[in-house]
Amino acid sequence: MGVSGCGKSAVGKLLANALGVPYVEGDDVHPPENVAKMAAGIALDDADRAGWLAALRERIATASAQGSGLVVSCSALKRAYRDLLREGDPALRFAHLDGPRDVLERRMQRPGHFMPASLLDSQLATLQPLLPDEAGIVLDIRQPLGVLVEQILQAPWTGRQGDCMKHQVGKPKTLAR
Repeated sequence: MGVSGCGKSAVGKLLANALGVPYVEGDDVHPPENVAKMAAGIALDDADRAGWLAALRERIATASAQGSGLVVSCSALKRAYRDLLREGDPALRFAHLDGPRDVLERRMQRPGHFMPASLLDSQLATLQPLLPDEAGIVLDIRQPLGVLVEQILQAPWTGRQGDCMKHQVGKPKTLAR
C-alpha cells in the first residue's frame, strides 16, 4: 500500500514471485472512468473508489476461500479502505511503502506512469498511516527492491492479529501492499 510512485507494483510482483502466489495489480482493476480521471489530473473521491475497492475485496475473498494466497498492490490510503479490504480476509496484512516526497515525485514522472505527479499532494493529504491495531509494517522505499521484499517476508506481523504471525516466514494467506 502507499501513494503513487512508492513502488507497489515492483515490490508486489517480486513478492508474489518469491511466495509462488498470484499477483493482482490494483491499477488494472480500476474502471476506465477512474483511469481517465487520474490521467486528467483529477483526484478520485470515495465514490470513485467504492467499486474498485469492492472488486479488490472480492479477489481477496476468493483467494482466502481457496487458501491460495495472493499479493495485491493498491493504494489503500484510508483506514476505511483497508477495513473494507479486510472484509475479504480478516488476516489480510499490509506493507506500507513510504518515502520522501521528492523520491515519489521523481518516480511518478517516469514514462508510462498514468497518474500525473500533480496528484501526489492529494494522495499524501488523503493517506492515513497504518494504526497500531492494523496488521502491517512500514518500509522505506529508498531501500533496494530485494531488501524490501525480504523485510516483508521476515516481518513480525502484529496488530489486529496479535502476535500469532510473529516471525512467520513463508506463504501468507493474502497480502496487500
